[in-house]
Amino acid sequence: KYYGQTGERDELEIPEADVGIISGGIRNEKEKHVANEMRKKCGTLIALGSCACYGGIPALANMFPIEALYQKVYRDSKTTDSADTPTDNLPPLLDRVYAIDEVVDVDVRIPGCPTNPDLIVTALTGLLEGKPFELPERSVCDECPLKREKKASGGEIKRMLESVEFKQGVPWDHTRCFMEQGYLCLGPVTLAGCGSKEGNGNGVTVPRCIKGYMPCRGCFGPIRKGANPMVDMMGAISSIGLDAKQVEDRRALLNRYVGAHNRLRPLPARPKKGS
Repeated sequence: KYYGQTGERDELEIPEADVGIISGGIRNEKEKHVANEMRKKCGTLIALGSCACYGGIPALANMFPIEALYQKVYRDSKTTDSADTPTDNLPPLLDRVYAIDEVVDVDVRIPGCPTNPDLIVTALTGLLEGKPFELPERSVCDECPLKREKKASGGEIKRMLESVEFKQGVPWDHTRCFMEQGYLCLGPVTLAGCGSKEGNGNGVTVPRCIKGYMPCRGCFGPIRKGANPMVDMMGAISSIGLDAKQVEDRRALLNRYVGAHNRLRPLPARPKKGS
């Protein structure tokens, strides 16, 4: 094991601190060791970002056994020279990607990909003032200023190869809800908190993806602990007349940022026809 900026140390040395911040999930033994040492040395431990809170994009790998990942990355990839899996001076992989709170106790969670800087300031200021930091259990849709006509859109789910309908430079409530336009927006099942009051919103809070005229991707994770975004989203899709079966690779897309906590795991192999 090698530690330090240039691998000049053979032991992990973490000084005691009032506050420690970990970004990124836990995929290998070294990262697990670092998280445990951080927990021992820090009075308050913060999980920063979607990877730390929910596993993030890397946790999509939880859908596959480790050997299948090795095969895909090091042997079958057309852009990689076929070779044996490297092992020299590399920490062993864990069985899956873990969120920080699956390995150690976490005091503060600040999700987001990327995290809203205002939330970091609020959380750290709250620690100094002795105030707890908690995000309210409301959805992106609860904060979204787009106009909802509450009419079923029907038809096929649109891909983002074609732009949503919007008028730039006018108040946000002049643009129709992206879900009602037929796009897959994860706002109904995603925790609010990414938004800001910048742009042409006349002081209203605008979620970050919406501000870029894009549907919500779900990076802030589920609205409440124990919620299942995939199941809830299937209901939201059906409620406006869209067919959830049109969503390709539903497991991955609807759990894109939240694959830790056993939300994503390998499925048992299907029996072959005729067997």
